[in-house]
Amino acid sequence: MSLQVSIGQYSSAGCKTLNQDWFGACLPTEPQLSNKGIVLAVADGISTSTVSQIASETAVKSFLSDYYCTSDAWSVPHAALQVLKASHNWLYAQNRNGPFAADPDKGYVCTFSALILKQRHAHLLHVGDSRIYLWRNRQLEQLTRDHRVWRGSSSFLSQALGAGAVLEPDYHSLPLLAGDVFLLATDGLFEVLPQPQLMALLGPEQADLSTLAQQLADAALAAGSKDNITLQLVRINALPADSSLPACIDQQLPLPPLLQQGDTLDGLQIIRPLQQSSRSHVYLVQDSETAKLLVLKAPSIDLAEQPDYLERLLREEWIAKRVNSAYVLRPASINRPRTALYTLFEYIDGQTLRQWQLDHPKATLEQIRTLTEQIGKGLQALHRSEILHQDLRPENIMVTPQGSVKIIDFGAARLAGLQPDDEVAGDIPGTALYCAPEYFLGAPGSERSDLYSLAVLTYQLLSGRFPYGPEVARRRSLKAQKKLQYQSVLSADSELPAWLDRTLEKALQPDPSLRYQALSEFLYDLRHPNAKFQAPQSLIELHPLWFWQSCCLLQCLIILWLLAN
Repeated sequence: MSLQVSIGQYSSAGCKTLNQDWFGACLPTEPQLSNKGIVLAVADGISTSTVSQIASETAVKSFLSDYYCTSDAWSVPHAALQVLKASHNWLYAQNRNGPFAADPDKGYVCTFSALILKQRHAHLLHVGDSRIYLWRNRQLEQLTRDHRVWRGSSSFLSQALGAGAVLEPDYHSLPLLAGDVFLLATDGLFEVLPQPQLMALLGPEQADLSTLAQQLADAALAAGSKDNITLQLVRINALPADSSLPACIDQQLPLPPLLQQGDTLDGLQIIRPLQQSSRSHVYLVQDSETAKLLVLKAPSIDLAEQPDYLERLLREEWIAKRVNSAYVLRPASINRPRTALYTLFEYIDGQTLRQWQLDHPKATLEQIRTLTEQIGKGLQALHRSEILHQDLRPENIMVTPQGSVKIIDFGAARLAGLQPDDEVAGDIPGTALYCAPEYFLGAPGSERSDLYSLAVLTYQLLSGRFPYGPEVARRRSLKAQKKLQYQSVLSADSELPAWLDRTLEKALQPDPSLRYQALSEFLYDLRHPNAKFQAPQSLIELHPLWFWQSCCLLQCLIILWLLAN
């Protein structure tokens, strides 16, 4: 038996014209029901802001979607905290870089409370003054504490999403009992309905929780609530007999041992090792249930005591799950719980772009342009999900026998709003020859940084050289980078058009502001000659009819002059 619940929800603007609350719930099917659990979340905008309803909606939607993208090997609190941190940092960045920098209380700020029901445990995550209650054995208990500070007769929030640089959410877990009812509510409900009245309304057993939710909201309005009212009710109908996951669901899974051909792990049979290094072991495996070939990536046993590395490894799976593109590696899943820490991805039958280049030493412009366009589409899909790849190089591109491209390896990728704790300012995230110059100045990357790497990749495929040689990595100041001299991709025997060289030169500018501002512009100019980059045309090319008419007129004048003399 799996976890079974009933849910009721209701939200109303109340006496206000605008509802700044937002709520949501996700009840997945197996295996996510056992691996990730059921999630409910509610957020409440603040009255001083005219845009906080956007913050509430963003916080709930992103939490519900991103939580299920995190690795199954992450514990519930770790996954939930990572996702909430990403949402908070994104909202805070919008305030800091927008018109609300001086007064964040008027910006993208909201309270947030989430309840995660997994196996036989409840996990609570909370910021602000929305609340979560537990109704058990006819007793009502407030499980969250209000993040409010009182000064005289007035109070203000001491914590909220998007309100400050540092976020310290409350986390709490407790075992579940069949019959438990959880209530998630914004302050429009409980500020006017004291706990005894809530208990009286919850007392009569009701099968339809949505009806009960509306009754509670109606009671709050009748009691004089002047705020938005949002509430969610969830009843635990049945619990699984026992957990099918490891004994302690909040502990990190162990690392798998070094695997050999023929070994089996979680129903995955090892076909052969694909790559072995001091940092990770990559295997080709076959799922015993579906017979699909997959790729399993496990950390080296030597890194068991390095949580930062393990964090980055598991983050790769989260990043891959956020993107749906034919040009980006997809994660894989199995219908069984994991007993060890590893990541799973689809298997790509092909070769790296590095090997492809060796096998095609005289690739045509059309072949290279087609590969570049596919890689560019993969980068666009990543950027739409607010992800920077940051390590685009031939070894991280797979090419199938049909010529299709897949971007792989997200170990250096950057997810907007999530600054890895182990990332130090000034660290170079990728491979020096393909990295954008701004990384060597200690500046953060942008979409134009990935564009630069793609342009380097294209340049190298066309010429076998690099646009600045090894000089970019040696220039660690803005003054030094301004002296970089672009080396033309054209050579004495080159058949490449001159306008293509100008296209690459623009994409490879050391100053990001001088590059193409959009990846799509670069991809378009690779195939369509930009008039700005073409050599000045001759008079006959610009006005052929006028040119020949002028020639005829001149010839007639000369003939007439000769006849006259």
